[in-house]
Amino acid sequence: MSHETHWWWIRHAPVPDNVRIYGQEDVDSDCSNEEVFRAVAHEIPKDAVWLTSNLVRTVQTANAIAAAMDEKHRPRQQPLKVPEFAEQHLGEWQGLDREGFYRTHRKAPFWFGPANERPPGGESFDDLIARVKPAIERITKEYAGRNIVCVAHGGTIKAMLAVSLELSSDRALAFNIDNCSITRADHLPGGGLWRIPTVNHRPWPHHAVAPRVPA
Repeated sequence: MSHETHWWWIRHAPVPDNVRIYGQEDVDSDCSNEEVFRAVAHEIPKDAVWLTSNLVRTVQTANAIAAAMDEKHRPRQQPLKVPEFAEQHLGEWQGLDREGFYRTHRKAPFWFGPANERPPGGESFDDLIARVKPAIERITKEYAGRNIVCVAHGGTIKAMLAVSLELSSDRALAFNIDNCSITRADHLPGGGLWRIPTVNHRPWPHHAVAPRVPA
């Protein structure tokens, strides 16, 4: 077994109601595109530890990927839910119409606002990074040398990239993370270095791509 720990981060499937900002609202995902899930299932390792956030759209996506795998390679247990990997809590912005929000809110090029802006009743992207980092460190230590498949959220994966690459939070927001895409992060033993083999990898044919949905 390799002493490297390989994380396979997957953003959840699209949310049908993408007109509203959902953040940590517990909304369903659309897992009807079987071709996409077969492609993702073909890419990920068969001997992995499986994780999701505590939000249903990640659990639904993980189950759809597992269902697309050969039966003998499917995970034997339900994924472990990690609440720290939930999407950024957008407070009073959750439920607002996206188009109207972007018309009235001060613009940020890649996100709902600057990384340090905390919505009323919610958390900033900086807060999300602070929440995600210790969970990644804890789980990497617990499952050292293993493959870890983690179905999470666009914001969570951007926060992971900020942590692993030691990026400023505003620069980490510039990454594009599409629904169902795979982002690999390998933790190297000794010194705590990370290697990023791929970001936003979409292994399905072009015609199978679902419309891109923001956070």
